[in-house]
Amino acid sequence: MKFIKTLIAIFTLVILFSCEPIAKENKIDVAQILEKAEKQTALLLKSSETAGRIPRTVTAEGNMHWTNKNFDWTEGFFPGTCWYLFEHTNDTIWKNAADKYQNKFEGHKNRTDNHDLGFVFNSSYGNGYRLTKNEAFKDVMLTASNSLITRFNPAVGCIQSWDVEYGWQSKRNWQFPVIIDNMMNLELLFEVSELTGDTTYKDIAISHANTTMKNHFREDYSSYHVVDYDLITGEVRAKQTAQGFADNSSWARGQAWAVYGYTVCYRYTKDVKYLELAEHIANYIINYKETPKDGIPYWDYNAQNIPNEPRDASAAAITVSALIELNEYSKQDYQNSIDKILSSLASKEYTAELGTNHNFILKHSVGSIPHNNEIDVPLNYADYYYVEALLRYKSFLSKN
Repeated sequence: MKFIKTLIAIFTLVILFSCEPIAKENKIDVAQILEKAEKQTALLLKSSETAGRIPRTVTAEGNMHWTNKNFDWTEGFFPGTCWYLFEHTNDTIWKNAADKYQNKFEGHKNRTDNHDLGFVFNSSYGNGYRLTKNEAFKDVMLTASNSLITRFNPAVGCIQSWDVEYGWQSKRNWQFPVIIDNMMNLELLFEVSELTGDTTYKDIAISHANTTMKNHFREDYSSYHVVDYDLITGEVRAKQTAQGFADNSSWARGQAWAVYGYTVCYRYTKDVKYLELAEHIANYIINYKETPKDGIPYWDYNAQNIPNEPRDASAAAITVSALIELNEYSKQDYQNSIDKILSSLASKEYTAELGTNHNFILKHSVGSIPHNNEIDVPLNYADYYYVEALLRYKSFLSKN
C-alpha cells in the first residue's frame, strides 16, 4: 500500500512539472504582439502616405480600399490606431500621423445626417485629447456631439441611426431605424458631458441606452440588429436585420457592439442594470454552442451553413476589448475567454505575416454579407479594437 501511495505521489509530481512548461508556453506575450502590430501598421502608414488617404479594407479583387472622402463611418479608426501606438511607444511619429489623418475629416464634425459621429470622433479626437489634452481636440468633440444629438427624438427616446430618404435604407419602409451599433456612439456623449459639465449629452445617452435595452434584446440576450420606431408615437414598428443572416438571428458584430456599449454605459453611470446586461450579453457570446473552440465567432451565430461560414475577427476583437474592461467591474471571471480570444487573434490564422494582407494586422473579418461587401477581408476597425484590447490587457497585467 505504501509503495502504491509513493507511485501516486511521483506520478502527480510528474504531471505537475510536465504541465508547467505548457502553461508558460501559452502565456500571451503582449509586448511581442504589440511590437509586431506596430511594425505592420508602420508599413500601412507608408502606403497611406503615398496615397494621401485613410485605409479602410481590401477589395474582393485584392486592392486597397480607402475611406470615402465625403464621409465614412470607419474614417476615425486608422488615426485612432495611431493614437494607441503613440500611447504604447511614445514615438511622435504616431502622434503626428494620428493628427494628420484625423485632420482630413475634421469638417465632418458638423454633419447632422449621420449617427456615426461617435465612432468617427471618439476613436480619433477622443483618444487624441485623452493623450495630449489639446483643447482644440476637445472643441471638435463638442461640436461633433452637438451635431449628433440633433438626431435624438424625445418621443422615441433614441438617436436615429440611418436616414431613410435615400439609398438602400429607403427601400425598407422604415421611419426611425435604430441599430445596435448605435450604442457605440454614446461614449462620445458621455465623455463630452464629463468634460463640459453639461448633462444634456449624458441624459440623451442614457435615454438611448434604456430604450435600446427595452426593445433590442431577446430572452436569451441576443440582439436584434434594427428596431424601427414610429416617429410620432415612439412605438416599435418592426424588429429586423440589415447586416445579419435573418431578422431573428444574432449578428456577431452586433453582439460585440452591445457588450461593449453597455460596459461603457456602466463605466460612466455606475448603474448596475447596465453591468448586468453587459454580463448577460457576454455570457451569451461565450457560451453559445456553435461558437468554435478558438472563440472567433462566425459572422452570425445563426448563419445557415455553419461550420462552412466566414468567421469575423472584427467581432472577436471588439468583444475581447469589452471583456477586458468588463472583467474589471464584474464579479464574474472572463479571464479564460479573454486569453483564448486574444491568443487566437494573435495566431497565424488571424494575424497576417509582416508585409502581407496589405499591411493590416488582422485577417478574416466580415463587413456585411447581405450586401455582399467586405467578406473575409481585413478591416481598419478590427485592427483598432485589437490594438485597444492589447493595451488594455497590458494594463491589466501591470496591475496583477
